[in-house]
Amino acid sequence: MKKLTVLNKSILTALCVALCVVLPMTLHAIPKGGVLFSPMHLPVLLCGLVCGAPFGLVCGILGPLVSSLLTGMPVFGYMPVMMIELGLSGLVMQFLRSGKLVVDLYAALVIAMLGGRVITGILRALIFAGGSYSWSAWAAGYFVSCLPGIIIQLILIPIIY
Repeated sequence: MKKLTVLNKSILTALCVALCVVLPMTLHAIPKGGVLFSPMHLPVLLCGLVCGAPFGLVCGILGPLVSSLLTGMPVFGYMPVMMIELGLSGLVMQFLRSGKLVVDLYAALVIAMLGGRVITGILRALIFAGGSYSWSAWAAGYFVSCLPGIIIQLILIPIIY
C-alpha cells in the first residue's frame, strides 16, 4: 500500500467521519438497523487501520459527535459511551497491526472490536449506568444484538483493506 501523507490521512478521516453520519441514517431505515449492524464501527475501524492510531481515535470521537449534532443519532445520553468505544477501537486498530498477514489483520480487528466493547462495558457499569448495568445486559447489548454487524465487519474490513 502506498504511504499516505498527513493531508491524505486527514481527508480519509473526514470521509470516514462523514460515513459515520450517512451509514447510520441509511441503516436506521431498517427496524433496529443501527443496533443490528453497528454502522459507525466500520468506517472507524477502517480509518484506524488505513490512517493510523491518532486518526482512528479522532474519527471514533468525531463520528458519533457529528452524527448526533446533525441527525440526533446517537441520542445525547448515549453519545459519550459511543465516543469512548469507537475512539478506543480506532486507536487500537493500528497499534495491533504489525505485519501483512491476513491472520494479523483479523487478530487486530477482533482485539480492537473486543477491547472497545469491554472497556465501554466497564465504564457503563461503573460510571454511566451507576451500578445498574449487569453482565447479561452488557453481553446482550455489545455482542448478541449486534452480531450481524460484527460478522459484516469481519468480512468487509479485510476485503476493503
